[in-house]
Amino acid sequence: MELRDEVYREMALLRDRMPDVDGSVACSVDGILIASDLNGNAEQTGALSSAVLALSSRMTGIAGKGVLEETLISGSNGYAAFYAAGPKIVLTVLARPGTNLGLLRLEGRKTAASVAAITERMSANH
Repeated sequence: MELRDEVYREMALLRDRMPDVDGSVACSVDGILIASDLNGNAEQTGALSSAVLALSSRMTGIAGKGVLEETLISGSNGYAAFYAAGPKIVLTVLARPGTNLGLLRLEGRKTAASVAAITERMSANH
C-alpha cells in the first residue's frame, strides 16, 4: 500500500471518531501534498500548513516552550489544527464551530502519531 493510501485511511478513521471534522490534509514540511480528504483547496492548504508549522516551531523554540505539539487557529466558522506528524509531515485538521476542542486535540495528536509511524515504517522499508 502506498503512503498516500495509508495516510488517507487514518484521515477516514479520524472522521469516524470525530464527526465535526470537515477534512484533513497531510503534506511534507516543504508543502508537497501527500493526502487529503478536503473538497477543495488541498494544494493551497498544504502549502500554508507547512508555513504555519515552521512559524509555530520557531516561535515555540524562541519562547522556550519546548517541542511544538500543535497549533490551533480559531475562526468564526470553525478551527484549523496543525500537528507535526514526525519530522517530515504536517497534518492539518479542519473542524466545525462547536467542536469539542479537548477531543480534537486528543484525536488530532493520535492521528498525527499514526501518520508519523506509517511514514517511519515506510521509510525503513525503502
